[in-house]
This record gives sequence, structure tokens and C-alpha cells, in this order.
Amino acid sequence: MSTFMPKANEVSRKWYVLDAAGKPLGRVAAKAAHILRGKHKPTYAPHVDCGDHVIIINCEKAVLTGKKLEQKNYYWHTGWIGHLKSVSYKELMEKNPEKAMMIAVNGMLPNNSQGRDQLKRLRTYRDAAHKHEAQKPEAYEL
Repeated sequence: MSTFMPKANEVSRKWYVLDAAGKPLGRVAAKAAHILRGKHKPTYAPHVDCGDHVIIINCEKAVLTGKKLEQKNYYWHTGWIGHLKSVSYKELMEKNPEKAMMIAVNGMLPNNSQGRDQLKRLRTYRDAAHKHEAQKPEAYEL
């Protein structure tokens, strides 16, 4: 019996909805990264992008455990000398919780062109409303 090798143009992609309400941000992000990479499929191969589309709803209701809300910061550099910016997760979760979820998932994907393509299939929304009903997404239980 020969080993099955998936082809990039033969991959079928489904749509899944993850509800982050009341769940830890990292757990939801880890499950989303798992689905985006395609590791939940029996035909997974690390060299082929065989993941699915993920919609994360209720990002503002995701929780950070412990003292992360007060102590954890997100840092980024603007490219100019001395311009290291930071924002606390308390501010980030109040103003833009979708970005906080996107940052968490991005950190769990590979840092190459395959990871960038996988991140394009992630959609995050602040509340329960999303505009992807036409794709008939399935609810994915954590």
C-alpha cells in the first residue's frame, strides 16, 4: 500500500464557527490554528496547506486567565529608531478584541508563506453576528 499524498488543488475546504464566549483566548486560538492548518483531517500533510476556513465569534467575551489582563502587553515596532510601541491586553480587549484573537492565532501558525495563507482564512468578529451564512459554516465544539 502506498502512502497518500494530498495535492494542493484537490483539497476540499469546509467552514467552521468557533464561539469564544466564556472560553480562554488561548484555547480558542489553539483550536483555530489546529483547524486552519488542517491537522484535524486524516489527510493532513505538513507540506500541503489542507486547512479549512474558521470564523471566530464573540471575541470580546473571551477571557484571559490569571492576571494576564493587567500584566500582559502586546509589543510591535514601527520600523523607526526607538519606536517600540506597546498596548496592554486590557486596552486591546476593550478596543479591538478581534485583533487580540488574530495575534494569538498568528503566533500559533508557522512563520512562512504557508502560515500567511492559512491566516487569510481566519475571520474574527466582536459579537455573534457574522456575514458568512452563505458558506453554511458548521459549529465546531471546543
